[in-house]
Amino acid sequence: MPDDTSKSHGQDRDRINVHQDYELRDWARSLNTTPERVKEAVQAVGDRADKVREYLRQGQGKVGHRESKG
Repeated sequence: MPDDTSKSHGQDRDRINVHQDYELRDWARSLNTTPERVKEAVQAVGDRADKVREYLRQGQGKVGHRESKG
């Protein structure tokens, strides 16, 4: 079923549709990250906003993130 842009609450607000540019942009802004990171997070944990938020908060999948050796 296509994303219903008239919905402003409920299930539609709890899910991230990475196929809608405006939605991806808005989620990236609200999560203080880039659209690419949002797409990466959705691919890793699914489209539930709470799971994506947790994934990003934990810093998983960070580009250039390395454990220090020594």
